[in-house]
Amino acid sequence: MTSETYDFRPMTSADLPLVLHWLKQPHVVQWWGDTHEQFELVSGDLEVEAMDQFIVATGGRPFAYIQCYDPLVWPDNGLGEHPKGTRGVDQFIGEPDMVDRGHGSAFIRAFIERVLADGAPRVITDPDPENARAIRAYEKAGFEKVHLVDTPDGIALLMVRHA
Repeated sequence: MTSETYDFRPMTSADLPLVLHWLKQPHVVQWWGDTHEQFELVSGDLEVEAMDQFIVATGGRPFAYIQCYDPLVWPDNGLGEHPKGTRGVDQFIGEPDMVDRGHGSAFIRAFIERVLADGAPRVITDPDPENARAIRAYEKAGFEKVHLVDTPDGIALLMVRHA
């Protein structure tokens, strides 16, 4: 585990070139898919009130992206029923040299603690069941595996972190 501290700065349109750069990285494309399709979604979500997006930095260096959303706004997401106030998260580490250094689980844990402290009864995520690195990071951040779900993006592993 890393002892770093993390800053979560709300993403703005000024961050889009950086996010596009990250979405082009092979380790991100592997799990997030088509760069241009994902960029259109991420940039379009800047205008969506139910979607909060953040640039994650440590030591003043931006290195990751995390989004936090209200799953009730997208009822056909395949993630099932959850208590009102539940938040969903998705994230990636964009900078290749920051992967496999313990940052994933550490910044996810720090972010989730904040979300739960703000009153969310639960936080959910849905990594690809083949993405062992993400699943390990979420488990280290306190998430539990629930079951496979059929989402619009394909089969995913529903994981839950309770308050």
